[in-house]
Amino acid sequence: MELAPATEPGSPRGRLGRPLGALAALGATWVAGRTLLVLLMTGVLKAPGGDVTADVWMIYHAWFGVLQTGTFPFDDVTWQYPPGAALIILLPGLLPWSYLVSFWVICGIADALALTVLVRTGLRKGRALTGAWLWVAAVPLLGPMIYNRFDIIVTAVAVAGLLALVRRPAVGGLLLGLGGIVKVWPLLGLIGTPSGRRTRRAWTLAAATAVSVGFLLAAGMNGAFDFLAFQGARGIEVESVGALPLHYARLAGAWDGRVTMNYGSPEMLGPWVPVVSKVMMAGTVLGFGWLLFWRYTAKRRNAATMYDAALCALLIFVVTSRVISPQYLVWLVGVAAVCLTVRGTSQRPVALLILIACPLTVLEFPTMFTQVLASGPLAVTILSARNLLLVAAMALSCVRLWRSTRAAEPLPATVVLEQAEPVPAGYPVRPGIAYEQDLLDGIQQPSAPAKRG
Repeated sequence: MELAPATEPGSPRGRLGRPLGALAALGATWVAGRTLLVLLMTGVLKAPGGDVTADVWMIYHAWFGVLQTGTFPFDDVTWQYPPGAALIILLPGLLPWSYLVSFWVICGIADALALTVLVRTGLRKGRALTGAWLWVAAVPLLGPMIYNRFDIIVTAVAVAGLLALVRRPAVGGLLLGLGGIVKVWPLLGLIGTPSGRRTRRAWTLAAATAVSVGFLLAAGMNGAFDFLAFQGARGIEVESVGALPLHYARLAGAWDGRVTMNYGSPEMLGPWVPVVSKVMMAGTVLGFGWLLFWRYTAKRRNAATMYDAALCALLIFVVTSRVISPQYLVWLVGVAAVCLTVRGTSQRPVALLILIACPLTVLEFPTMFTQVLASGPLAVTILSARNLLLVAAMALSCVRLWRSTRAAEPLPATVVLEQAEPVPAGYPVRPGIAYEQDLLDGIQQPSAPAKRG
């Protein structure tokens, strides 16, 4: 005798719908948005705020030259990344074009791959294309800067890893581990995985991938982890949440510190900065302490819980950080898009707040960045609106994640199958596995009471 979930007769699993109109609209919107980005990047259309390509052709290209010699740029304080970032910096050298153009091509490929996995997931039974639409709409709202930082590449890897966790936990763990050795934050995607064999497999593969890639790079090149020495001396980056009280104090004439380039980003140095730094670090500790408490007290889960927890963790990480660079928004967009592939996600209003924060981000950087550096009233107002939206998104994410996992939920109805009874043709797998997939994929179950056969 085996137990299997009661399902609607004649509704075979694994059959994808083909909403050709929606797919055509998605594709056309993606092409239009990315064409606009290319026109802005190449200077055909003029964007306010100056050249945003300098990080690629000047900084990344310089790192490329150093990395080719077999050493990390450990004497360059602007190198603030785990050793896996070297793989991305070296990648454009494999393509035949200039470093800048090759970098753009890689970013475009990563963008398209992220959309592809979001669409593929959205077409499954019980899922939605809303996540793909968020990705298509939000990325252009961040402006041409987004193709001139490597964060979109890491985000694409993280999106693919998160979406793979349910059906292929080993692959998901490997991808998140690979993203983690480049930018750390993709590892936060594992915090909401349910206890069990699948989670152990994902966590093991993530750790093994991050450690092995880091070890190989450290063994083959000099200075792989020297960047850690720079972190303790950082100030408060001008765009971060912690910078807001300093901006307002500066406007009131009560802060006599300075804004200067420090460890690769414009930071506020001077009075109150150490105190603000400690407050931000305390916020990080408290936030992740709460997440661990949530993880071990959650009473029920659904298909969206793992993704919702990943977005909540990432928002805590970003909001309480001493640095919020504008490209961090693409991290949030990517994980929010993953949440929206599940119809039962608790994070829909959170995703909306993140979407609204995107155009405000492109206003403060690069459009009004000079005024941000000078604590101009209008620029500080825009920055405050963006940062307060992120704070609200973090708080709302925590509340909705907590509420969505509080009340106990009855198990879905089951029927007893005789051992000799063949598995219905609609099942591509054994009933036990189908039951597990039903729970993870959030497929609606009929409410009729179970019957014994």
